[in-house]
Amino acid sequence: MSPEIEENMEGEVIFPVSADVSFASDGFPKYKLGPDNQILEEPKEDSKGPSLKEVVEQETMQLSDQHKRLSVRDLACKFDKNLTAAAKPKLREVASLEGHVLLKKLRDALESLRGRMAGRNKEDVEKAISMVEALAVKLTQKEGELIQEKFEASEDANKLVNQEKSFACAEIESARAVVQRIGEALDEEERDAQNSKNQDVEELVEEVQEARRIKLLHQPSKVIDMEHELRALRNQIREKSIVSVKLQKELAKSKRAEQNKLAPYVLDGSETLGSSLQLKPRSDSSSPLSKCSVQWYRVSSEDSQNEVISGANKTFYAPEPFDVGRVLQVDIVSNGQKVIVTTSGPIEPAARLATHVENLLRKSSSEFSVVISQMNGQDHPSHSVHVFNVGKMRLKLCRGWITKAREIYSATMQLCGVRTNANTAARSLFWQPRKGLSFVLTFESERDRNAAIMLARKYAYDCNTVILAGPEDQV
Repeated sequence: MSPEIEENMEGEVIFPVSADVSFASDGFPKYKLGPDNQILEEPKEDSKGPSLKEVVEQETMQLSDQHKRLSVRDLACKFDKNLTAAAKPKLREVASLEGHVLLKKLRDALESLRGRMAGRNKEDVEKAISMVEALAVKLTQKEGELIQEKFEASEDANKLVNQEKSFACAEIESARAVVQRIGEALDEEERDAQNSKNQDVEELVEEVQEARRIKLLHQPSKVIDMEHELRALRNQIREKSIVSVKLQKELAKSKRAEQNKLAPYVLDGSETLGSSLQLKPRSDSSSPLSKCSVQWYRVSSEDSQNEVISGANKTFYAPEPFDVGRVLQVDIVSNGQKVIVTTSGPIEPAARLATHVENLLRKSSSEFSVVISQMNGQDHPSHSVHVFNVGKMRLKLCRGWITKAREIYSATMQLCGVRTNANTAARSLFWQPRKGLSFVLTFESERDRNAAIMLARKYAYDCNTVILAGPEDQV
């Protein structure tokens, strides 16, 4: 029993049941169990009680009923429930007191019955008393554990409170330091703004004074005349700059024309996209082109650097969209001597080609009728018509339901104009879907060939940031 329970139980006097037995009449008083397992006595009758045999039978029946109604297991369940409820802070002490009081009353009742029982009933009573004592010990242990847990929980709570308090103090100090730094920065910014404002005001006052002085020196009519003169001078300078650019272009064109006149070779063909340029000897005295090495270049108009057009080493070359706005140059080497021939000006774009490409871009894919001229560098014997499909994600070459090639845009793919001496170079393009597979496709018109090249390069750049060009082209 806990100390608190012992103090509460000292003032309560419990009389044993056997104290009310009337030995003079050799009989037992009649009693029954009431609420909360209390023993209630019934009033005595004046007449003489029943015989001892009847009293024993009646007591035996009552003990059987009591065993059924107040079994030790039920009491154990009740005590377990009381112990569970004792975990709650507000009802812990009340449940503990009720459990101890109930145990003591039960033990006293069983002790009073043990003296009057014999045989098997007495053994059952003694067994019940031992179980009650075990329950009392269990209750005391549980209370000790609860008190220990409460003590440990209070210590943990104190530790957590102290820890959180230290963290809060550190955060408050950090926030205070930040607020102090911000306040200092705001004060400094305010001082700088005030100084800057004063300086701006002083400069503005000086400008106003200078404007007033100029206004006093010049009459309003003269100022207006000067403004008109300045506007007219700006317009003249703009016009002269435009004329200067044109003159520079014409001068460069004339220089190239002079150089081409002195060269023993000349370029034949229209210098526009969709045409084909052919290198020819100017006179019979020129060395045969079959004995010369030829290389075509793109000349950038900005830095005048020559970009090698890989594979363009024949006498024929068909300009492609990369060549628009650039000057084409041909280097002819014969007997150790180098001759340079250039176009008279930059390659001009084809008429209405840009509008045609914009209309095709509105579609998800475009189809062009082509003929396979070469496959993997070998002439293709069949001249059947195929369909070259230019989509936003891939290129496909097929004939009906048969697909020759289908590849998505990648860095290994190449697409450019044909750079051989074929007669249909202006209508042909070179396509390498992947390594080990290449085609030379001939379109129905020059416009279809250039539109297909522009569409494929646009889709490839938008899809995978890939620039489709010829082998080793610098773009």
